[in-house]
Amino acid sequence: MYVWTGRGIGTRPVPAGRLLRQAAAGLLGCPEADLVISHRPGGAPLVERGTGLGRVTVPASVSRHGGVTVVAVRADGPVGVDVERHRCLPALGLARRWYDPSEVAWLAARPEAGRDRDFLRLWTAKEAVGKALGVGLRAGGSRRRMPVPDTGRLRPVPDVAGIWVGHLDSSGALVLAVAVVGGEAEVVVVEEA
Repeated sequence: MYVWTGRGIGTRPVPAGRLLRQAAAGLLGCPEADLVISHRPGGAPLVERGTGLGRVTVPASVSRHGGVTVVAVRADGPVGVDVERHRCLPALGLARRWYDPSEVAWLAARPEAGRDRDFLRLWTAKEAVGKALGVGLRAGGSRRRMPVPDTGRLRPVPDVAGIWVGHLDSSGALVLAVAVVGGEAEVVVVEEA
């Protein structure tokens, strides 16, 4: 799986199409000009190369927040990505409203100084999983339990067979989660210059 991030100017994000082509070209080992972006029913992006029986379709996901665009592409099955900027928020109050009780208990036991980030790590995981499943947060997605966040590796999602989710370097201003359907995947992260 390739994950590309791009920072726009001010609050204007980098165009997702450009990042999708760059990521898919790296994944497929082909020129960006050979790729076409289309969409699945429901709006999720696909990157396609070729036509007819020689067509290769690569599932993709896009997330934008505060001038940052993140895209993920994966040849082996659906993918989801979500990004949020770390910020102060009423983490426990929001968790009580939206999260599974076990997640609220985990968050309440975390050091107060890191609860905002921990809340956002769970939130981005939920969003990424919903995108990978093609359902977003509909049908109780905010209450769908996530594994305890662990930066650097994908972990299976409880009670949802075949879905893995993880976080990438969450020490900076961004909180970034990726999810895949069908098993654990190697993640390559590229930040556009």
